[in-house]
Amino acid sequence: MLARLAGDRPHDGQPAARAGERPAALLAAASPRVSARTATLEPAAPAAAEPLQEAAPAPAGGASRPSREAQRDAPLGGQAVIEGVMMRGVSNWAVAVRKPAPEPSQEGASAADGASASAGAAAAGRDGYVAAAVAAAGRDGAGAPLGEIEVTALALDSAMKRHRLLRAPIVRGVVALGGSMAIGFRALELSANAQLPAEERPAGELREQAEEQQEIPRAVWIGTVVVAVALAIVLFFLIPVGITSLIKGQLGSSLLFWLIEGLIRTTLFLGYMLALSRVRDLRRVFEYHGAEHKTISCFEAGLALTPVNAQRFSRLHPRCGTSFLLIVMIVAIFVFAPIGLPAWYWLMATRVLGVPLIAGISFEIIKFAGRNRTRSWVRALMWPGLKLQLLTTREPDLHQLEVAIAALKAVLEREKPGELSAADLVGVEVVA
Repeated sequence: MLARLAGDRPHDGQPAARAGERPAALLAAASPRVSARTATLEPAAPAAAEPLQEAAPAPAGGASRPSREAQRDAPLGGQAVIEGVMMRGVSNWAVAVRKPAPEPSQEGASAADGASASAGAAAAGRDGYVAAAVAAAGRDGAGAPLGEIEVTALALDSAMKRHRLLRAPIVRGVVALGGSMAIGFRALELSANAQLPAEERPAGELREQAEEQQEIPRAVWIGTVVVAVALAIVLFFLIPVGITSLIKGQLGSSLLFWLIEGLIRTTLFLGYMLALSRVRDLRRVFEYHGAEHKTISCFEAGLALTPVNAQRFSRLHPRCGTSFLLIVMIVAIFVFAPIGLPAWYWLMATRVLGVPLIAGISFEIIKFAGRNRTRSWVRALMWPGLKLQLLTTREPDLHQLEVAIAALKAVLEREKPGELSAADLVGVEVVA
């Protein structure tokens, strides 16, 4: 099901910003109202702007307020996609994507530029108010018009709910990760299609039929998943053991062998993550990754889902997939240690066959950490993984948080995590 959020515009006679007015008030005035079944997301009618009760004013002197962290765990997760965020719950998942803004006419562009200049002049000298005024006007920080938000919500059917054996510890982690990868690739497909120019996209009644025809064939995305997993196994498992095998004769100890292999594996992984963090084209993806974490934490804290509220939370989350991957690198050291120093072909075989076991154990660890995030010793163990997220997340702006919130609200309209029964939660395994 598709839903749209038109870029918000100021109402006639509504000033862009006033002295002493809170950014949250402007966002509240421009916030969308969701119609039944989220068929469309329409701009709200003019209303008196009231500041959110939850948003405390920033400290005097321009000092930044420390980020908050949620203290409870909810069965919600997600990932960043192209110009958007995917959110998943127990039985539904949704993708919200910011579409490209339509090309404005020359007359409309001149009027928009004048409005943007007025907003900037009215908000000059007051930190944070410029961003709020721009948000209310439906424009980004550079003054460019914003595209509408397109939301796609789909049902989620987990095989673990149907088969008790798949819910066994470690096994459930492997199944959950496989399902997450399938949903992740589907979400990337939807976000990529949303970025197509308007003339290349179907309109009206033919849209739904045309989108079904444009879906990537099952064999294609299965092949993509297989290739991605194969490359990861080669890079992080076969190459480290291959390099260490070159000096196996000089080591003379299985203990030294798996320590050096683990060091090489972890170094390759950290280098790979560092290289990704330097890719300029991925910066906005990392910003949406931060928006996903902040939005989930805002919900877990029980606050209203607004961009201003979500911005207060940390962009790091204990159940993040980045932390999970670091745990995989460490767990692999201990899983491979008892194997010793067999022939090279057995070493290679064990590195491939051991991947599901390592993934399952790592999943149990990250799941436990999410449920026990308030314990000091758990926080200490998860600290390296949280710091690693500094490479894969960036601070999002209010517009990106708006997209993440749209995705989460599409899921929450179909299910209420706090009201789910034990039967509903059977087989539910979610990584943020």
